[in-house]
Amino acid sequence: MPQRTPPSARVPSGRTPWSEALVRRVVARPWRVVCAAAVTGLLCVLAAVGGTGAFSSGGYIASGTEAVRAEGELARRFDAPVPDVVLLARFPGPATGRPAAALGRALTREAAGRPGVREALSYWTTGQERLLSGDHRSALITLDLRGDENQAARTAAALVPHLTRHRPGVEVSATGTAWVMAQATQLSRTELLRAELIGAPLTALVLLLAFGSVAAALLPVLIGALAVAGAFAVLRVVLLFMPVSVFAANVTTALGFGLAVDYALFVVTRYREERGTHADPAECVVLALRTVGRCVRYSAATVVLCLSTLLLFPVGFLRSLTVAGVSVVVCAALATVLVLPALLVLLGDRLVGGDLFARLRRGPADGSALWSRIARAATARPLWAALGAVVLLATLALPFAQVRFGATDERVLPAATESHATARRVEAEFDLPWNRTLAVVLPHVDALEQADRLDAYATRVSALGDVREVVTGTGTYREGRQVAQAGPDSLPFVAEGASWLAVLPAHGPAHDRALVERLRALPAPGGGARVAGRPARVLDTQDAVLGALPLAGTLIVAGVLLLLFLFTGSVLIPLKTVLTGAVSLGASFGAMVWVFQEGHLRGLLGHFTVTGELETSVPVLMFAVAFALSVDYELFLVSRVEEGYRRHGDHRAAVLGAVSSTGRVITAAAAVVAVALLPLAGSGITLLKLMGCGLALAVLVDATVVRGVLVPALLVLTGTANWWAPRGLARLRGRLGLDTWHRAVAAQSPGPALPVPHASAPERADTAGQTSSAPPTR
Repeated sequence: MPQRTPPSARVPSGRTPWSEALVRRVVARPWRVVCAAAVTGLLCVLAAVGGTGAFSSGGYIASGTEAVRAEGELARRFDAPVPDVVLLARFPGPATGRPAAALGRALTREAAGRPGVREALSYWTTGQERLLSGDHRSALITLDLRGDENQAARTAAALVPHLTRHRPGVEVSATGTAWVMAQATQLSRTELLRAELIGAPLTALVLLLAFGSVAAALLPVLIGALAVAGAFAVLRVVLLFMPVSVFAANVTTALGFGLAVDYALFVVTRYREERGTHADPAECVVLALRTVGRCVRYSAATVVLCLSTLLLFPVGFLRSLTVAGVSVVVCAALATVLVLPALLVLLGDRLVGGDLFARLRRGPADGSALWSRIARAATARPLWAALGAVVLLATLALPFAQVRFGATDERVLPAATESHATARRVEAEFDLPWNRTLAVVLPHVDALEQADRLDAYATRVSALGDVREVVTGTGTYREGRQVAQAGPDSLPFVAEGASWLAVLPAHGPAHDRALVERLRALPAPGGGARVAGRPARVLDTQDAVLGALPLAGTLIVAGVLLLLFLFTGSVLIPLKTVLTGAVSLGASFGAMVWVFQEGHLRGLLGHFTVTGELETSVPVLMFAVAFALSVDYELFLVSRVEEGYRRHGDHRAAVLGAVSSTGRVITAAAAVVAVALLPLAGSGITLLKLMGCGLALAVLVDATVVRGVLVPALLVLTGTANWWAPRGLARLRGRLGLDTWHRAVAAQSPGPALPVPHASAPERADTAGQTSSAPPTR
């Protein structure tokens, strides 16, 4: 039965919206646009070639914290920075013997003379017993490298292979922050190549299964490749002004392919629907972009908004990934709305026919029989369906209550990696927590003129229950008393007008936070102490990230609410979107704690080191990206619901039709994102593995449980209230010209209209004085 268009839905006369005018200009000159895109893509590839070599290897510690300032003062005033590289020299006999000592001194001199090395210290040059292993067959050489952490990592990449080469009479291996960063950089480049070689073919295969047509499947892959190339070119320019994490390349490839292919997938699907009722390919492109193109613009704006809030966190790793993410999202949106329409016009009917898997498909061509049945079941008993989905997601989220956060170290690398394996050997052979020693700087206490005050303070520090030993300019202290007088080993702790203490913890890493807090709370001479060292850096980074969370979360929620209101004209739908997105993310975070913090499913996901904590920055990044993707799918689903409701006025029928029409497409889109993240999930770097698995799970859960069951059930429960807005807000939205889309869509030919399971009552035309943008009610 033909549908009657309500009077209020006729396309308003006047100037064509800028977005539609742009699409019409593109489809009128498709060859020019495609040629320009090809030239631009080639230039982007040329600009990006070799750019990954300049990426940063660090940025995981918050800047401007007390620990960072204290370490800067330690290096500046005492010439005692934290070692960048630690060499482990293992001998067949005693390291204290004459042959071993000669080899050790020669190795120390050789290391000190290499370019980029500021200082090299060892057991043989300092006599410090802490640098000698318990069995006296191994000793340590510590290297301080010039420059910041990025320069140190590059120096380590060139230096360590030379120092650890085969040498008669000694086995040398390396660890330390600079070498960990260098090895992580090398591994990430290898995995980036694997992502490019594996990710694109797998994405094309998923799209081929979704479309059946080779041309339709390759088109989104082409848009994804163009977006990634553009983003890498942008990053090459950004590198001139700020450091960019080496992992930005991996994230850019995964996120770029995922989002760009998603956008292209929705556009191509809608174009194929329009081609079923219109003969002119150019007009079909315009009609498809009128609806889906609007979703793409709002989706890109949402992702950019969510990612931009990460700039509030004083962590270089997050800020650089923010720049990478925003770049690839903008490039994906531009490629979708500028290049894709031209390609659609040129390919024409090649995108419509030729389904290679037509016999395997069931149900109507305009919808998914499986998702139609799921939607009918969810909307038949919406309250029970919503409660069941919420209980399932809440159960998955329970482990997140036990989350513990930590910092990136050698344990993010595979256990067989040299820096990781050597760190474990040092821990096993040496009675020295070399990466957990705390430095307490007293900037106004002179060890010579105020020895009594320094002695009293060192005594109080050593009496703390979590402290095993204190070494400073006045000697060595244990359990509240001095056990050794000052000697040559005490000189590095003394500077003009200042001194510092090396504090060795007595217990495991679980007690580090409490020890740092007790040291900072303990009254110190000279106006206070400043605590440095890895545990202090981790604590300060956690506090900085957690301190910025409330503002970042508020901005994300407020921005998403505003964008969704502008998109739908509804007050209720944005609120439900935020709540369902939070529940969905909670489930993903809980699963990540269960897997990566507690160590389950290691055999399935590939073995990784269980540290008992999650890297502090990754959940924040996952929240921003996964929440944005959640809103992305919500936009496409809700727009189809609203489109159907505006045409026939039956709310439940519109929900059923939207789920049936978009279920297969959203599932394919989620599968594409998951496949694009597969190289990250299979990474040997735990940091990337956590990110890939977490985002893939979040997308899949959102596309199935949330979009397939929870959202349809809630839409039916709230009924026509979904489209209500206060008159003032509706009037403001109308003045901004944001309601013209609704009228244009309602007047659009009914060919691709959503399937209606049963006949609906005639629609009620809007009155002339109606100010609300709500659809007509039945």
